[in-house]
Amino acid sequence: MVVKVYGPHCASTKRVLVCLVEKEIEFEVVPVDVFKGQHKDPEYLKLQPFGVVPVIKDGDFTLYESRAIMRYYAEKYRSQGVELLGRTIEERGLVEQWLEVEAHNFHPPAYNLVIHVLFPQLVGATSDPKVIEESETKLVHVLNIYEERLSKSKYLAGDFFSLADISHIPFLDYIVNNMEKGYLIRDRKSVSAWWDDISSRPSWKKVLQLYRVSI
Repeated sequence: MVVKVYGPHCASTKRVLVCLVEKEIEFEVVPVDVFKGQHKDPEYLKLQPFGVVPVIKDGDFTLYESRAIMRYYAEKYRSQGVELLGRTIEERGLVEQWLEVEAHNFHPPAYNLVIHVLFPQLVGATSDPKVIEESETKLVHVLNIYEERLSKSKYLAGDFFSLADISHIPFLDYIVNNMEKGYLIRDRKSVSAWWDDISSRPSWKKVLQLYRVSI
C-alpha cells in the first residue's frame, strides 16, 4: 500500500521523504500549503490536531511528528533499503542520542534563523535582529560540538549513515544554500565534510529536486 505524505515542501516533511527513499518505500504526496493556512483547515486538523506538517497515512494508520515517522518506517522496513537505526544496541543508542540532540539543541536555533532570515524574504515579514544574533550564537555552540564529534567519526552516530544525519539535512540546506549563513558550516572542516557527504546522497537530491524551498 502506498504511503501518503502530507505537506511535502516543508523542511520537517523532507526528512521523512529522505527516509522513505532510503528505505525504498513507495509514497505519494498530498500538498498542504502552509502559506495559505491549509494546515489549519478542519479536515487537516482531524489528522494533525496541532495543525503542523507532516502527517502520514499508511493504510488505516495515521502518524504525525517527523522524527516519530522516520523511526516507524526505519523499524517497519528494517530488512529493506539502507539500515538507518544501527545494527547493534550500542549503535541504536547513539542514533537515538543524536536524534535527541538534533531535536533539542540544533533544531530550535536553526528554526529561529529560518523564521527570521529566510521567512521574511519569502513573505515580506519582519525579522528580529536580536533573535538572529542569539540563534546564531547558540548554533555556533552546537556546531562546535559537532565538529569535535565528526573529527572522530564519519557520521554523527558512528561510521554509518543514520536517521540522526537525515534529521539535520533540510535545515542545514537552508543554512548553507538559502540564508547566506554557509560560513557556519564551511568554517568547520569536519562539519563541512559531513554536510558535503550527506547532501550528496541521491535520496536528498531527489527530494530537493521535487520539493524545493518552503518553511
